[in-house]
Amino acid sequence: MDVAESPDLQAQLAAAVHALNHASHPSARLAANQWLLGLQRSPQAWALAASLLACADHPAPSADLLFFAAQMLRRKIQSPDYPLPNNAAQLLDALLVAARRFCLAPPRLLTQICLALAALALRAEGGVDGLFARMPHLPDPALLELLTVLPEEVAQDESGDTGVDSVTRCRFTRELLTHAPAVLEFLLAQSEKPAAADGVPLHERNHRLLRCLLSWVRAGCFSGAPASALAAHPLLTFAFNSLQAFFSFEVAIEVMTELVSQYQELPQAFLSKMPYIREVLLLPALANRSEKIIAGLTSLMCEVGQAHDGQALFVSASIGFKSHVNSLHWESTLPLKYTWTCFRQLH
Repeated sequence: MDVAESPDLQAQLAAAVHALNHASHPSARLAANQWLLGLQRSPQAWALAASLLACADHPAPSADLLFFAAQMLRRKIQSPDYPLPNNAAQLLDALLVAARRFCLAPPRLLTQICLALAALALRAEGGVDGLFARMPHLPDPALLELLTVLPEEVAQDESGDTGVDSVTRCRFTRELLTHAPAVLEFLLAQSEKPAAADGVPLHERNHRLLRCLLSWVRAGCFSGAPASALAAHPLLTFAFNSLQAFFSFEVAIEVMTELVSQYQELPQAFLSKMPYIREVLLLPALANRSEKIIAGLTSLMCEVGQAHDGQALFVSASIGFKSHVNSLHWESTLPLKYTWTCFRQLH
């Protein structure tokens, strides 16, 4: 029997994970942690974790145990201390099976599986193209999460000693961006799907779509696109419309701000949108003292103003605004003061 399939070892692992998460005595948690660290360093950890994620037993392993298995794989893949196994392609397939299986599981489990896939794609030969070739078999929720964390893997890798050099990271980014058109098409199709088409509530799906779009914008998915084409892109319209939804407001602001900071000609496209931002979003937020919305819109407006080479952008936006702000006794609220300061500085 393969050591990874040993019931004794799996039972020990399950007991250690349970103790780590639920034991009442600190010494029991410490002992469990030490045992788990030793297991993670062992060669059999690869197969053991993969077998748990692929386990079809009923009842299935506990959520804590599955999460630990996915996390252990991610850590081993990302660590320079553990060389990838010779059967990296089989590991990739096992993780994809797990992503399909747990696409509607608690988000933290799916995220760990996708992080492991992203880490493997960065390090394995032909990892990016191999991963994208297998993606059509993934359910939409799993595919969306995987596409979200893939571009983030480079930034995460740069933050620690993971044994991946800058040449490899640049190659990974270039290979990712060759797939950007297909990714943007997928995101657009998802944004047009009816509510609950995949079992995910619409507001949650839109939030995930914006997170994914933000990851790819930061990676440079629109590099080389003319400003006019970018301004008219339906995903930009989707992000702009998402400003009206409280649940997705913050990530929509991040998307818009990132785009404005990256593409110098884009702020011009916001000229026609400023009256809408002022009347429909900003003034009601000021009246309701909604600091989250005020701060987000202020950040976006300041980014637009700094990127724009003229001062006309905020002149029309501020006409009639000063008297409204004054009537709110804005001096008593810091975000309101900051909002008006930005307007005054930018015209």
